[in-house]
Amino acid sequence: MVDRLLARGDKVICVDNLYTGNEDNIKHHFPNKNFEFLNHDITILLDVVVDQIYNLACPASPVHYQSDPIQTLKTCVLGAMNMLELAKELQIPIFQASTSEVYGDPLVHPQLETYWGHVNPIGIRSCYDEGKRCAETLFFDYHRQHNVDIRVARIFNTYGPRMDPNDGRVVSNFIVQALQGEDLTIYGDGLQTRSFCYVDDLIEGFLRFMDIAQSDSLLKITGPINLGNPNEFTIADLAEKVLSKTGSSSAIAMFPLPSDDPMQRKPDISLAKKHLGGWSPKVTLEQGLVKTEEYFRSIL
Repeated sequence: MVDRLLARGDKVICVDNLYTGNEDNIKHHFPNKNFEFLNHDITILLDVVVDQIYNLACPASPVHYQSDPIQTLKTCVLGAMNMLELAKELQIPIFQASTSEVYGDPLVHPQLETYWGHVNPIGIRSCYDEGKRCAETLFFDYHRQHNVDIRVARIFNTYGPRMDPNDGRVVSNFIVQALQGEDLTIYGDGLQTRSFCYVDDLIEGFLRFMDIAQSDSLLKITGPINLGNPNEFTIADLAEKVLSKTGSSSAIAMFPLPSDDPMQRKPDISLAKKHLGGWSPKVTLEQGLVKTEEYFRSIL
């Protein structure tokens, strides 16, 4: 995200408390006079003057968001409120990185933005699922009550370079395990599905969505809009692709499915195609896995 914004000439203030982030991912920008890093937790009020806000804050893998569920909920809710107050004060557009997890374990497939979801409000994943749902509520209430210019994107599984090798997400898990000669861990029978979007495609969607607010104030597209790759794969399919790409001889180990883990994930991206200049993912899973594997080889 920062790479793309700086490359097009923007000045960027990157705010992160490094709870799951890593300074190594941005240190190449430290000499850039257009870049500033603030180590700050957005559950605490932030006083900056900017033209746009992208709110991406929150641990997004089960390992991390379940390790401190109360802080996860605070980040989703209090963090969103603080950023919305700042957007309201400065009268600027604000982008919310929501998630496909607002759909829970869906009873509708593929998932459209009009679907209200099937979510356990008291489960081990609810700190994230319900936290993001509440954040969406705040965004739309600030839009209706205070005319804040909002953009809400529901992000489906995304992967690529600079992922944390220990974040517990399936793509990074499989690649790291394969490169280290460990068993690839599959939870459940491996037939649950996911749709994997390469990070460059996702960021392109972010920028197109936010730029609508800058280029045409009459076009009130608030979202929510699904951003993801509609090509659907089983977890077992993914494991086989990773083994093939890495040339690993790792075995596959099966474990019980965690509580409330969704069985299907596939976005309907019709709205994104319609409103974001025909946006759709360009990088195939095979191409993205090669780039992601190269990154992990370089750091392991």
